[in-house]
Amino acid sequence: MAFVPDLSVLVQFSIATIILAITPGPDMTLFVSRTLNQGRLAGFASMAGALCGTLVHTTLVVVGISALIVASPTAFFVLKIFGAGYLVFLAWQAIAKGSAFSPEQNGGPNVSLFRSWAAGLGVNLLNPKIILFFMTFLPQFVSAHDTHAPGKLFFLGALFVVLSIPVTAPMVFAAEKFSAAMKSSPKITRVVDYMLAGVFSAFALKILTAQAK
Repeated sequence: MAFVPDLSVLVQFSIATIILAITPGPDMTLFVSRTLNQGRLAGFASMAGALCGTLVHTTLVVVGISALIVASPTAFFVLKIFGAGYLVFLAWQAIAKGSAFSPEQNGGPNVSLFRSWAAGLGVNLLNPKIILFFMTFLPQFVSAHDTHAPGKLFFLGALFVVLSIPVTAPMVFAAEKFSAAMKSSPKITRVVDYMLAGVFSAFALKILTAQAK
């Protein structure tokens, strides 16, 4: 099928997605917090909301950025420089400021599953880092002059969601043990921070060396 990228691209994308899915961030913080405070159903509801937000971001990338990189090599270059700089900033932030993983255990009244879903959607959609990251992450796996670029971008965005589910779902199931390990061992947290910084740095380098073909 024309909208399915080559196998080598799928393998690279899948590996990168899994690595990114296991790194702590605001969405994961929400999943764990909801699970600890309201139970696993609330955790999964918030996870579903965040994944819906990812699909929204993917659609925005397909509609806007795909047309931009196909039509303007200059815009591709500007996006490449901006994206690489932003990823380097995230890498520095991960090392300098540490992990975003800090689930709260405040308890509180039960909330509906819809509100948990809406919370996940809101955290995802209102995070500017996710918007900018998807602008830089998806296009680097598709040639700028590929006539099937929009379909391939959307396929990769959907694949990102599919691959994220089996990675994040066990984290909800093991939320209590996972959070306890993170809080009891600062060394584990720092390993995650450096892994995240390494991933962002690698993508920054890849963006800088990419060519609009």
